[in-house]
Amino acid sequence: MSRSSHYRRRYNGSDPDGDMVRGLKCGEPESFRLLLRRYQNPVYGYVCRLIDDPFEAEDVTQDVFVKVFRKVEGFREHCAFKTWLYRIAANESSNRRRWFSRHRARMVTERADDVSRDALAERMPDPSRGPFEQIERLEHRDILNRALSSLYPRYREAVVLRDVCGFTYNEIAETLEVSLGTVKSRILRGREGLKRYLLQSAPSVVPHDVRWQTE
Repeated sequence: MSRSSHYRRRYNGSDPDGDMVRGLKCGEPESFRLLLRRYQNPVYGYVCRLIDDPFEAEDVTQDVFVKVFRKVEGFREHCAFKTWLYRIAANESSNRRRWFSRHRARMVTERADDVSRDALAERMPDPSRGPFEQIERLEHRDILNRALSSLYPRYREAVVLRDVCGFTYNEIAETLEVSLGTVKSRILRGREGLKRYLLQSAPSVVPHDVRWQTE
C-alpha cells in the first residue's frame, strides 16, 4: 500500500484541510504551496498582534511553517489541522516574547522608517467581529493595536483568536489547550481590558453599542 493511500484511509475526512494534510504527509510540493497560500497571511496577522513587531512576526511566521513542515508527519487527527497550526504559532510567539524580553535591554535594532506594523498588517485578511470589528471599522487601527498590546499575553491570545481570526470558542480551547470555561473567562477579561484602555486613552473611538460580553 502506498503512503498516500495509507493516509487517505486513516485520515478523518471531516477536517476541511484533510486533503492538504494528506499531501503534506506524502511530501507533495503542491500541498506545501497550498498551505502557504491558505494560511501564511492569516498566521502572520495573528503572530503580529501577539508580539508587537512586524519584523519579528515575519521571522516567527517563517519558524512556524518550518516547524509544521518538520512535524506534520507526526500530526494526529485528534484535533483540526487549523487549531494545531495556530497552537504552534501561539507557542512560537510566546517563546519569542520571552526571548525578546530577556534581550531587549541589549538589543540595538535598525528598523526602516517607512514600514509600520499597520502597513504590513494590511496584507492579511482580517475577518473581525465583535468589539474589535466595530472599532477597527472606524479606522482607529493604531489605537486598537496599542490597546491589544496592553493586555496580558494569555488574554490577548484569546481575544485575537476570537475577534480577529474568527475562531469558535471550541476551536480556541483546542488551540490553547484549555477548557471552554477558561476561554470564555480570558476573552471576557481581555475585552474588559480593551474597554478600560480605550475609555481611558481614546473614549471618542468607542461606539456606544459596542459588545464587550462573551456570547
